[in-house]
Amino acid sequence: MRNLKLTFTLWLCATASAMAAGLSPVQLVNPLQGTDSNGGYSHGNEYPAIALPFPMNTWAPYTEPERDSFYYQYPKTQIRGIRQTHQPSPWIGDYAAFALMPVSGKLVVKENDRASDFQHEQETAQPSYYRVHLDTWKAVAEVTPTERCASFRFTFEAPGDSYVVLDAFSGGSSVEIIPGENKIIGTSRFNHGGIPDNFSNYFVIVFDRPFTAHGVWSPEATKEGEAKLAGKHVGAYLKFDTAAKGPVGCKVASSFISPEQALRNLQREIGDADFDTIRHRAEDRWNEALGRARVEGGTEDQQRTFYSAFYRSILYPHRFYEFNEQNRPVYFSPYDGKLHDGFLYTDTGFWDTFRAAHPLYNLLFPEVSAEILQGLVNAYDQSGWLPSWASPGHRGCMIGNHAFSLFADGWAKGIRSFDADKAVTAMVHDANTQGPDYCASIGRDGAKFYNTLGYAPYPNVQEATAKTLEYAYDDYCASQLARTIGRNAEADEFAKKSMNYRNLFDTKSGFMRGRKENGDWNENFDPIEWGGPFTEGNSWHWTWSVMHDVPGLMKLMGGESAFADKLDAVFTARNDVKVGSYGGMIHEMTEMVAANTGQYAHGNEPVHHMIYLYDYVGQPWKAQARIREIMTRLYSATPDGICGDEDTGQTSAWYVFSALGFYPVCPGSTNYVIGTPLFSRATLTLANGKTFAITAHHNGPQHPYIHSAALNGKSFNQTFLSHGDVLSGGELKFEMVSAPDYKWATGPESRPPAVMSTPAVVLSEAVHSSTDEKPTTK
Repeated sequence: MRNLKLTFTLWLCATASAMAAGLSPVQLVNPLQGTDSNGGYSHGNEYPAIALPFPMNTWAPYTEPERDSFYYQYPKTQIRGIRQTHQPSPWIGDYAAFALMPVSGKLVVKENDRASDFQHEQETAQPSYYRVHLDTWKAVAEVTPTERCASFRFTFEAPGDSYVVLDAFSGGSSVEIIPGENKIIGTSRFNHGGIPDNFSNYFVIVFDRPFTAHGVWSPEATKEGEAKLAGKHVGAYLKFDTAAKGPVGCKVASSFISPEQALRNLQREIGDADFDTIRHRAEDRWNEALGRARVEGGTEDQQRTFYSAFYRSILYPHRFYEFNEQNRPVYFSPYDGKLHDGFLYTDTGFWDTFRAAHPLYNLLFPEVSAEILQGLVNAYDQSGWLPSWASPGHRGCMIGNHAFSLFADGWAKGIRSFDADKAVTAMVHDANTQGPDYCASIGRDGAKFYNTLGYAPYPNVQEATAKTLEYAYDDYCASQLARTIGRNAEADEFAKKSMNYRNLFDTKSGFMRGRKENGDWNENFDPIEWGGPFTEGNSWHWTWSVMHDVPGLMKLMGGESAFADKLDAVFTARNDVKVGSYGGMIHEMTEMVAANTGQYAHGNEPVHHMIYLYDYVGQPWKAQARIREIMTRLYSATPDGICGDEDTGQTSAWYVFSALGFYPVCPGSTNYVIGTPLFSRATLTLANGKTFAITAHHNGPQHPYIHSAALNGKSFNQTFLSHGDVLSGGELKFEMVSAPDYKWATGPESRPPAVMSTPAVVLSEAVHSSTDEKPTTK
């Protein structure tokens, strides 16, 4: 760890003039952020993703064996290749992967044999470009991406035999070398689930020169001179004469549809362009995307952290569609194994990302959200279920029906690209149907109990209290969309069920608890005990999961004062853990203890909105102090710079929103809740052509508190901001001070409004493309 810190101290010193030099946003990103992780402790559980925003394919070096989902670990000193990857999380795993690796002097093909020593000082990682010196082979490997393709360049420093090795990975693969076209074609079926029987990733690799020899290989044998092989795990190699010529280049494309479509993708996205042209295009794409939120001021590390978080926020979900010969979007569906017209996205878990990542897309990338929401309806058409965790098809991970949230938040914020009536029909189905045995995350586990008892009982339903709380919020979202499109009967039913959270609040203990089928509380309750009726947390974390009815939760707790005291207690409680049903420490527990913020576990999603709840009780200064503390202590632009699993953009999107100064506490409503801006100025460039600026005078490390504010020149004395305010453009100005201001925005009229009865706002520019008593049984 000491060497890790020293390396990045030197790196930061070497870039000390970054702001003065006027680096572009893409140059401020560090893709190595979050890569110092393993299964026991997460600093992000990330890999350096070399890709465009919302890509179909990503490229990454890997230090661990191909089947190890923690495949790039920053402390390791060998690289086995650069792989095409689609992995959203190490807990889900990769699919459709294959890799390229240069070797020299002697031919070695298997991953342990071809692994090369490397040093981070000789490694360059940007979203648009990766370069590493491979010490063992005295070679340099470079890659730059497009959405579905990549350009590679291999430079061999010593004369002699030079090879490029292709590994098509295990799980079923094939390769065919076509010498007359300087080409390799092949397939990879590498996966960890979520695919139909006819799934393949079809790839094509075209080199810029002839090769002098070639062969194919499997782990059992290398076959010189042969050009075709298929099996459980196969690969190929090419030999080049590099004594007289320069680097070896190749262009790589892939398709989930066909080999012909892979060639079409290659021609469409790269064509005759050389490596440097593709790199410049990728830099331009990133600067445009990251430039939609331009920040000024703050420290250099804060700017690097902001843009690294912004980059992470928009790597997912992955596009899963391609363009046919008529330049129309088409996709191979992982849900029914057929080809369809239209859009589909994948590789994300909505339990994480509904909270801030998708609201960020709705704000800054509504054209992408428009396609994502169409894709959700498409997934329902092809599988009979809305996705919950997809990679590429349904995966049995996490809880809730948070596609409901995506639909409601998108519609409320003006995105009208999807069939809302069909979306409501899908929500009615999923909310009332037990999911299939093959995938526990879709449908609604315990639906019959939830509908009859008003809660999911434990232990009949695993993680029952967490599921009830998530279902209640999702029902709020469904009620919002249903009401907006005139399906009032369904809206009324969903709205009624959104109050089910009340059935699991124990007024004696002041916490959400597990409840038996007969209505009795589960015995031996301890709010620090993890698991059982809770998901990846305890009651300290889950008690606050009533984003849609904060006033109702406040009333259950005994009013504003008791609510505020309970929020304070989260941070002052000892950071002790009872492992409960997990049987041992899981990484989320370890990370909460290490963060030393009491029972506040920022390394996992259920608490991400919690600090902002101080605004609802007229104590915004506490939110400001805590938010600034979390941003400063738990995030940085280093390999250990994320405080838990990054989770396909959510943990980073929390930082992006919080650094801007506001946060979507309740997606599905149109309000953001004010926190504390991190920078002296942030300018949002919106899809409607307008800009919205957030300025903070006298801001700095010792000035996290808001003294006053003005919106477009008028006094702004409230702790919420509407989506419409932002889309209208203008400027929100804050005056920051070093001591808490107990007067600004503390009155009842200044607090975020209740959202339960607030209909979605029709925007002018839509985007197209409990109690102690047993609950009464119904």
